Amino acid sequence: MRIPSDFLLGAATAAYQIEGAAHQDGRTSSIWDTFSHTPGRTWNGDTGEVAADHYHRLEADLDLMASLGLEAYRFSISWPRVQPGGSGALNDLGVAFYSRLVDGLLARGIRPIATLYHWDLPQELEDAGGWPERDTAERFGEYAARIVEVLGDRVAMWTTLNEPWCSAFLGYGSGSHAPGRTNGASALAAMHHLNLAHGIAVPEIRRAARNAPQVSATLNFHVARARDENAEDAVRRIDALANRSFTGPILNGDYPDDLILDTAGVTDWQFVRSGDLEKISAPIDLLGVNYYSTVTVSEWDGRSPRTGNDGHKGAGGSPWPGSEHVEFHPQPGPQTDMGWNIAPDALEELLLRLHAEHPEQPLLVTENGAAFRDEVVDGRVRDSERERYIEEHLAATLRAREAGADVRGYMVWSLLDNFEWGYGYAKRFGIVHVDYDSQVRTVKDSGRRFASWIQSRELAG
Repeated sequence: MRIPSDFLLGAATAAYQIEGAAHQDGRTSSIWDTFSHTPGRTWNGDTGEVAADHYHRLEADLDLMASLGLEAYRFSISWPRVQPGGSGALNDLGVAFYSRLVDGLLARGIRPIATLYHWDLPQELEDAGGWPERDTAERFGEYAARIVEVLGDRVAMWTTLNEPWCSAFLGYGSGSHAPGRTNGASALAAMHHLNLAHGIAVPEIRRAARNAPQVSATLNFHVARARDENAEDAVRRIDALANRSFTGPILNGDYPDDLILDTAGVTDWQFVRSGDLEKISAPIDLLGVNYYSTVTVSEWDGRSPRTGNDGHKGAGGSPWPGSEHVEFHPQPGPQTDMGWNIAPDALEELLLRLHAEHPEQPLLVTENGAAFRDEVVDGRVRDSERERYIEEHLAATLRAREAGADVRGYMVWSLLDNFEWGYGYAKRFGIVHVDYDSQVRTVKDSGRRFASWIQSRELAG
């Protein structure tokens, strides 16, 4: 299978997961600093204090990216590093780090793709109410304008939000992500204000940038499948909460009627004000698609024991307000170390569905990857399962493109092993192994194979 010359191949990371230097050069705490330092919140009490120490190893990591031949690098900007406290003037030392990163990428012929928000809300804004409060969206718009004004002459693509579903429903609904709240109404308010933050930021990015960049948002899509012929309503409910709660307002300018009806017992939706949906639906150049696995659902009778989960770490609350009678079922194998099933056909299905529903919207696979139990043996990581996973999902992406979906590229998750949120350092997603004691990097076999595909422009088993 040939990889078109204009199809972008790269890798992705997130600031809190790799940077470390959590209290250096003016950076203040984010909700993930607070959450991970709270006993019982993360595996083994792990935090992002050091992570992969990318902050201190920037030049070496840039050289590593170049050695792999990456055409693009998707990274996130730490809001509390560049704007301590989430308001006011920018922090020159924090901005300088990202300026060096962007310049280093460009010098090596790698396209920078900057994400403005990958879950690290300044703690001060959470103390003021967090994403359930409208003011947080306004603060985000101000932050976006300020950082784009200083980096907007060099960054090729800006992404407003990464996976706002996780921020809203895992952060404020289930409690498994920072800040760890468990309230369905707060989760839905957070959902809307994240959408609003995106809508406020889009024109600010276009105004402040000086190089006509592409503007995008990245969503993590749930491909929900029915367990039986009576499960179609369960599929619809999960699709509404997980997917259409964001594609509806961002791409169509409205929330789905069924979503509002499903959640009427949870909230009155008074957080949506006149003019909000017009802002949220500002046109974007690309829609980022994150995909890892599927879910299988049915209606729960309320009596029999539940047999599975939704693939997310439990923490006492539910990320599915208004859908308490939906049951999630164990997925058939094969599975990754996360317990997620491997279903590349569902990525092809998802891309074709998005194309059918939004035919004029270009797409970019902004995250796809897998965690496996890797080990360095004689200086080598033989991760054949990850090689196969990436190859099958990249092939699925290319098939969707050949079938008509306007898919512009594929970003593997992740460049480096890193802090995997509530799972701490127990799960490894990288195509580069990180020894967390020595910080030595070892390119895995999957990384070498990915580099060979970039160079040859051919995907072969």
